[in-house]
Amino acid sequence: MKHRLAAAALASVPVVLVVMIAISSSQVQTPFAPHRTQNKSGLDEAVHRSVTTADIAMPDPRMMAAPISPPLSPPPPPRGAASAALNIPPANLAVSLPQIAYRYSYGFTLDPRSLADVQQSQADMCERLGPATCRIIAMVHSGDDDGRGTGSLDLAVAASRARSFGSELAQQVASAGGTQAASSISGEDVSKQIVDTEARLRARTILRDRLMEVLTSRRGTVTELVEAERGVAQVNEEIDQARSWLAEMKGRVDFSAIHIDYNPVAAAIRREEKSSFMGPIRSVVGALGGIFGMTFAALIGVLALLAPFAALGWAGRKLWLRWRPLAAEPAAA
Repeated sequence: MKHRLAAAALASVPVVLVVMIAISSSQVQTPFAPHRTQNKSGLDEAVHRSVTTADIAMPDPRMMAAPISPPLSPPPPPRGAASAALNIPPANLAVSLPQIAYRYSYGFTLDPRSLADVQQSQADMCERLGPATCRIIAMVHSGDDDGRGTGSLDLAVAASRARSFGSELAQQVASAGGTQAASSISGEDVSKQIVDTEARLRARTILRDRLMEVLTSRRGTVTELVEAERGVAQVNEEIDQARSWLAEMKGRVDFSAIHIDYNPVAAAIRREEKSSFMGPIRSVVGALGGIFGMTFAALIGVLALLAPFAALGWAGRKLWLRWRPLAAEPAAA
């Protein structure tokens, strides 16, 4: 009986060894698989097996020796693609143009007989354009009966029309036989004055509105209300003054000033004097007047030089006359 139990035990040893080998191989193939245990409170917890360096595969030395190339950078976007992707609108900056008041000046020389007619025709041309384009500010003509006179004309012309209007004036004078002797253009930048006046006007308007609110609500003492009413009157006066200044400066910008001088031609005057009967007489009389004037001027100069000496001589003669009788009395005695 003992021999049979020993034989059975020896026969079961290989089976036990095979089962143990199978269990150990399954545990080695799944090193990271957790197995379940139960703690004292009855809750399950995951327990991981420790990992050794034997469980980690070593990398290939050839892979370690190969250099690692950096990642390729993407190509740059085309020009304008970023702004197009972001839908950035173009910047529209408001640029304030300078406010310049221009002044034009012309000088024309004309035949004395046509000077007044040309001046009148240019004034009529301004009136035909209408007050929205041209306005007559002043017109002066002076001269004698024979037509030898001078004149001037002041106009206010729309700024966009001033240059071309000046060219038309020169053409009209040239058609009348005259010439353009002088011309000039000057400008004054009034941008700062306009901006400052507008800012002052806005500030005074806000102050006036606040004072009116105080008067309307009747909040405050009688003295404060009286002071507010005086302040409203003063601020209204300043507002009216600022508005008049602003309108004047804007008018100077919108309408350019044109000043025209009309002068007779000197050669024409000389030809007229030579050809007329009164021309030589007038020239001689003018020359005589100059001669007489120079003569009187010379006499006045001589008298001014001799006056001190004449005074000294007169005083000496008086003294001598007084001294002579006194000297004669001792001699007679």
